[in-house]
Amino acid sequence: MNAPYIQTEENLITFPKWKQYNEDLEVGFTTTYGGYSKAPYATMNMGFHVGDKKDTVLKNRLQLADHIDFPLDTWVCGEQVHNNRVHVVTKHHRAQGARDEESALEGIDGIITKEKGILCTAFFADCVPLFFFDPKASIVGIAHAGWKGSVRNIGPQMIDELVHQGASTEDIHVIIGPAISQEKYEVDDHVIRHIPEKFAKTCVRSGREGHYFIDLHTLNMEILLQYGILRHNIDKIDLCTYSEKDMFYSHRRDHGVTGRMLGYIGFKEK
Repeated sequence: MNAPYIQTEENLITFPKWKQYNEDLEVGFTTTYGGYSKAPYATMNMGFHVGDKKDTVLKNRLQLADHIDFPLDTWVCGEQVHNNRVHVVTKHHRAQGARDEESALEGIDGIITKEKGILCTAFFADCVPLFFFDPKASIVGIAHAGWKGSVRNIGPQMIDELVHQGASTEDIHVIIGPAISQEKYEVDDHVIRHIPEKFAKTCVRSGREGHYFIDLHTLNMEILLQYGILRHNIDKIDLCTYSEKDMFYSHRRDHGVTGRMLGYIGFKEK
């Protein structure tokens, strides 16, 4: 199966291509559908930190855990601070951030594992989800890449750690998941100053005076290509979290009062 993604009946975005390499792999991205949260978090909010009721978020997470057959106490969550720190997790880290915000991995935006029975997770509402998988070395990871994480090289940091754990650059596959599109992501000079000139030509378009539009999908693709990931090993999912208002939360569209989608990846333990 070669489709880069499908939307399942349970309203998950999943990536069937990677299943052909390892049937134990679970990888996907939640939408707004199918949960218990009330407006403005309706209905499948996965984030504790946005103002939703904790018990409701927990119900949403437990529902997903049951559906994908990954118990909540196998999840590992990072704090996510828009930086580039990456953490390799083992079974010792399971359940951190799964049932409360306080126990999440402090200051971590990227999570990697090569052990079965661990679900690496990250939360999104416009930032770019980066999913990593080396099918030969059986290593996976996920990173949260907003504009700050992107220009601080969260992608290359993930690649370096994956290689350190036994992956090979030429064997690493990447999915660049749903995020805000260039059309909807207007920024000012402060942000543009941080975009390397070599990437600006393909990732930045001028708008009204002093304002620009950034393509975060393409920015991350260009960074990954520059760092040695093969083009045919990258899938870019051009779904816009801002525009697809019936499917995704968007921090910008909803003026900061909104829920979070969950990106997840891990190997099931039989």
